Formats: sequence, C-alpha cells, structure tokens
Amino acid sequence: MTAHSQTIFALASGALPAGVAVLRISGPAAFMMVNALVGDVPAPRQAALRTIRSADGAFLDRGLVLVFPGPQSFTGEDCAELHLHGGRAVVTAVLNSLAGFSGARMAEAGEFSRRAFENGKMDLLEVEGLADLLAAETEMQRRLASEQASGHLSSLYDDWREKLIFARSMLEAELDFSDEGDIPGSVSNRIWNEVALLKQEVDKGIQDLRAGEIIRDGFKVALAGAPNAGKSSLMNALAQRDVAIVTPIAGTTRDVVRCELDIEGYKFELYDTAGLRETADVIEQEGIRRAMRTISDADLVLELTDMSAAVRGDPIGIDRPVIRVGTKLDVLSEARGGACDFDVCLSSVSGEGLEELRSRLLRAVRESTNVASLAIPSRLRHAERLRSASAHLQSALQNEMSPLELRAEDLRLASMELSRMTGRIDTETLLGKIFSEFCVGK
Repeated sequence: MTAHSQTIFALASGALPAGVAVLRISGPAAFMMVNALVGDVPAPRQAALRTIRSADGAFLDRGLVLVFPGPQSFTGEDCAELHLHGGRAVVTAVLNSLAGFSGARMAEAGEFSRRAFENGKMDLLEVEGLADLLAAETEMQRRLASEQASGHLSSLYDDWREKLIFARSMLEAELDFSDEGDIPGSVSNRIWNEVALLKQEVDKGIQDLRAGEIIRDGFKVALAGAPNAGKSSLMNALAQRDVAIVTPIAGTTRDVVRCELDIEGYKFELYDTAGLRETADVIEQEGIRRAMRTISDADLVLELTDMSAAVRGDPIGIDRPVIRVGTKLDVLSEARGGACDFDVCLSSVSGEGLEELRSRLLRAVRESTNVASLAIPSRLRHAERLRSASAHLQSALQNEMSPLELRAEDLRLASMELSRMTGRIDTETLLGKIFSEFCVGK
C-alpha cells in the first residue's frame, strides 16, 4: 500500500486540554470514515453539528463536522475536520475509533503539508513560510513568514526563472538557425544585458539574506564589560523579570545567559556574558572565553561601564557595532555627576535611560533590516541556491569567448538552482528535513 493510498488523521489544534480540539483527516477513505462516525455527511465546506459515535454505536462526542472534497482542499485530497470538545479522553476516544478503519493511520509530523506540496497545492518556499508562520512569536516574524507562505517570494524566483528560460531560448534560436540567411545578426547578444541585470537582482537577494535571518531568528545583542558593570541587572531590567543572578560579588556570571525580547515586533536575543578581566580562576577563564565568542558573533554589543567606579576599564576593542552604556546612574553623587560621556547613561534600578536604550536597539535592528520588501530569503538553504545561481550567471557573463553551448549550459544550471528554491527539483533528504520541522497535524 503506497503512502498516498492511506488515509491519515491527527490532532491539528493546540495542546490538550482545550476549549475546542480539531481533528484533521485526509485521504481516499476520509469521507467514508466520517460517514461511519457521524452518519449523514454535511455539504462540502458547510459546518454541521453531528453526534460522533464509535464503530459499536457508543456515544463519543457532539461537535461540528466539515468536509473538503479534493483537489480543493489543503492537501489536494479529500479532507475532513471534526471539531470536538478539547478534553484528552474525548480526543483519545475519537482517535482510537479512526485508527480502527482499514488503511487509516496517525499522520507523521508535517505529513499533511507534505501531501499539499506533492499534490501541487504549495511549493517548497510556501511550505517553509507556513512552518515559520506557525512558529512566529513577533509581528515582524509573522510578516516575513506571511510574505513567504502567501507565495510572494516564489513569484519573485519564478519571474527570474522565466527570464532565464527566455534567455536560453534566444541562445537556442541562434544555435539552431545560425545557418539561415534571414537571421539578422546575433540574436543572443540582445539577452546578455538582461542576464547582467538579473544577476544584480540575485546578488541583491543574497545581500538581503542577513536581514531575513535577523527577522526570523532574532537580533543578537551581547552585554559586555568588566565584572559588576551591571550587565545582569540590565538584562533583568530589559526583560522585566529575573533572568540572571545579580550579586555584588565580582564574577557571579560565569556562563552565557540568554533571554528573548520583543521590541516593536522585532525579536531580540540578549546574551549576558561573564565579566572581562584577568583572572587565575580556571572556571572564570572558560566563562570569559565563551563571552568573547558570544561577543564576536553578536549583531550588536552593549559595552557597559560602571560610572560610579573609581577606575574604569579599558574599551573592549572589537570589530562589532557597539553602543557604549554607562550604568548605575542612580548611585552617582552630585559631585561625580554631570554630562553623560557615553552613548546611553542609565539606571537598571530606577529605570532612567532604559527607554532611550530600547530606542537605540530598535534603530539598530531597523538599520540592519532595511529592505524594500519582506519577500526576501531567510534560510541558509536559500542563500546556498542563490549563490550557486549567481556563480553560474557570472560564468556565463564573463566567458564571452566561450562557445554559446557552454554559456547556455551555465544559464540552464542557474535556472535549475532557482527551481530547487521552490522544490521543482529536489532530493528526498531535503524534503524530509523540511517537513520534520512541522508538528503532527500540520
């Protein structure tokens, strides 16, 4: 029995218990199974209240039933949904009844979406966008995922692919009809300017990848400075909860402490790091080594300095964007007060200066994600395919003395890379990796 001859089912809604639980069924026996459970099947796409009974006629629940005949359904197959009361016992009883039908089984993670892909209801980019939409926690993540799930990114790459197909057709025309007397001049020469412009668009897409990664995965901000500079206190103040341990003892933080923050719809990942100083403590040395690694990988570093300290440490001196933050503003005496000689001066205790720091963080992430459209790549897979396509286009453009057959082959290879973006050409291993990111029921 092939996979698509089987009918699959699963809980498609959230964790139990819940107010409502949605069971999804997809496959050739979906309507037969629903008919056996509820009797009269409602009209397509019209919700109807039905009593759900087991094979022996025992009452299981009473809920809404919907059916979606293929191919006009999520998976492209006959689909049905049972909207039940969201108790664990109710859902388990109905799932057990569904499992009793011949040729029916529980769906695997992402199997509904995979069937939608294989039946042409979604391409691979839309599938990835749907996965990101389900996982979105901030408004910008939602917007980025929506652009991809709605097919806008696919449309862009399909447009590029069509341009390559046209360019290849011009080359094939010259190769096939070069001996004909009525072919005026070199037809293929007309297309190379268009190919060059296309390569610029592809390269721009590669440049936008970092913006997509920041929106999707988060803007990484490392808090750095000497021991007792106020890093842990600042993290707790920004997160508005006790994330890191705060004590007056220097070297309290010895490992990297991470928390997430949502500022105006952007996801920030804050990293509290060990205080930077010379030390003979082996454990603290390892903490400092990890701190430097975190700092070097960050999108932005907040370099903290205790303004109340008698002696201030030297600047870190790293090749990363830095905001210099003066801390402990609340303990400064009037004699030591005065003008702030840092980018931001603040107090984690009183909250003074925190709003200004948030504004600077927001400005930094917006500068890093300044793109005209959110139809941009956001995964390493996208970057690999675009870089490969760009390399083939570059080869076709720079090898002007090469035979047209070789330059046409470069365009064909570039077109194949764009096809891999949407999943027209792909490997089983890649598909398995992508669909495994989904929860069961999607």
